[in-house]
Amino acid sequence: MCGIVGYIGDLDSKEILLKGLEKLEYRGYDSAGIAVQNEEGITVFKEKGRIADLRDAVDPAIIGSTGIGHTRWATHGVPNQQNAHPHQSASGRFTLVHNGVIENYHRLQKEYLSDVQMKSDTDTEVIVQLVEKFANDGLTTAEAFRKTLKLLHGSYALALLDAQEEGTIFVAKNKSPLLAGLGPDFNVVASDAMAMLQVTDQFVELHDQEMVIVTKDSVEIQTLDGEVINRAPYTAELDMSDIEKGTYPHYMLKEIDEQPAVLRKIIQAYQDDNGNLTIDPAILTALKEADRLYIIAAGTSYHAGLVGKEYFEKIAGIPVEVHISSEFGYNIPLLSKKPLFIFITQSGETADSRQVLVKVKKMGYPSLTVTNVQGSTLSREADHTLLLHAGPEIAVASTKAYVAQIAVLAIAATVFAESQALPVGFDLTQELGIVANAVQAMVDAKDEMEQIARDFLEVTRNAFFIGRQLDYHVSLEGALKLKEISYIQAEGFAGGELKHGTIALIEEGTPVFALATQEEVSLNIRGNVKEVVARGANPCIISMAGLDEEGDTLVIPHVHPLLTPLVSVVPLQLISYYASLHRGCDVDKPRNLAKSVTVE
Repeated sequence: MCGIVGYIGDLDSKEILLKGLEKLEYRGYDSAGIAVQNEEGITVFKEKGRIADLRDAVDPAIIGSTGIGHTRWATHGVPNQQNAHPHQSASGRFTLVHNGVIENYHRLQKEYLSDVQMKSDTDTEVIVQLVEKFANDGLTTAEAFRKTLKLLHGSYALALLDAQEEGTIFVAKNKSPLLAGLGPDFNVVASDAMAMLQVTDQFVELHDQEMVIVTKDSVEIQTLDGEVINRAPYTAELDMSDIEKGTYPHYMLKEIDEQPAVLRKIIQAYQDDNGNLTIDPAILTALKEADRLYIIAAGTSYHAGLVGKEYFEKIAGIPVEVHISSEFGYNIPLLSKKPLFIFITQSGETADSRQVLVKVKKMGYPSLTVTNVQGSTLSREADHTLLLHAGPEIAVASTKAYVAQIAVLAIAATVFAESQALPVGFDLTQELGIVANAVQAMVDAKDEMEQIARDFLEVTRNAFFIGRQLDYHVSLEGALKLKEISYIQAEGFAGGELKHGTIALIEEGTPVFALATQEEVSLNIRGNVKEVVARGANPCIISMAGLDEEGDTLVIPHVHPLLTPLVSVVPLQLISYYASLHRGCDVDKPRNLAKSVTVE
């Protein structure tokens, strides 16, 4: 996920662009750039690193009333200045910024651009080079841009400048977010309204497969066939809660969308100056001295802990038990000789977990809190803390915090294993980058998720989620998401347990969501699906590429098998969101629930 800003008006665009990018820096990118246009041409400034690094690189003497800007996290090509946006065509005539992933860029490069020497390793450069090729063939810029858009497969938000057409920004989107902002003598574009609330609160939503021609006096929206569309602007309210929500209808949807950026931010937060993953040495010592880990958590955090158990046992070789905090505090089991207690909590204020921490401290055992809130009670009172770096999570139904918890636990287990010279077998930084792209693909497929919600959950009174191994843990979280915001009775089960009692509840049309991302048990879970289908169930099979079969409802991109929970949970979050939305429920504030559970 990246961030785009653009400005066209009478003022110098540089500071407006830089401030806009600063508002988007929460998305956690590794490079940034702006392009400024005036009567002399287009000047590009871009740097690896933060917006502050870009500021230092911008020449204040360059003045331009038209400009575009971008923040990036590397998807194609390593994070460096060369691969940073904006990108320019071979002659320098066209300059482009891009969010998203172009799936067919290799084919387009081979078919159309075999004679063009690429300057970067990105998919984005193929877009800007295509525009120039078609312009050189005699098309106008709008025609060349439109022809290019029709060739692209994947997700994109684009802003394009033409050095020969000063005073115009060409814009388009598909799956990736982009807005146009309106002013009295200027107009802007941005990935998120927050980036441009500094200059306007009037915005126009842009829809998929639309092309927009922006000047300082007009915003003309067209279909890819050139038909002009009129769309009224809306006012972005300026109170703090709505600013945080941006233009999203609900916090939950925004927080689901933020998950790719959260994953990338976590990678960045836990990297040292050499790019290696690292955690506090004191935590490594605590892990080394422990003969058993006791993960204590509740709700969604408990489900993340079940996945974390797999990581610490399979990667780090440490035995792990996972306990529900409200039960553990009043029924402490027989403990090992050298336990380390790990408390997982989004808020860091969960009362059930804190009462366990208080007892553990009295018993003299070491503790580690994994939380999203620095300075929270469990963070302050535990011996060690690992932060999630997920940013504020407002919706009651946790989404990005769950993904962050799993990612941080994976990092902790892997860094410990490497510190003990244990064979890990994969590069976690690289694999998490692949996961972030896969999660982006899932959040970009909202229409598909909404249709699944309609097909399977529109009128049902209950639903079941089944899986095996890691998929079982995710099925628990999927069921929790659905029940807590849509009020559909939902339960998650290990696939093999169905025939030991639960299958008695299967009726004609009962929706059963089955996860199939683990090769060792893929055939087993498909056998369980056949068992429920034989009793009249309506199956929704969510598989991973490489394990998919004809008739599967949804196929997630292939990622490392241990990291599939980070991806497979996303469609379950979105399906739950749309099920709640269709039923008229309060998505962000479901009944009888609160975000931070501060009572036992």
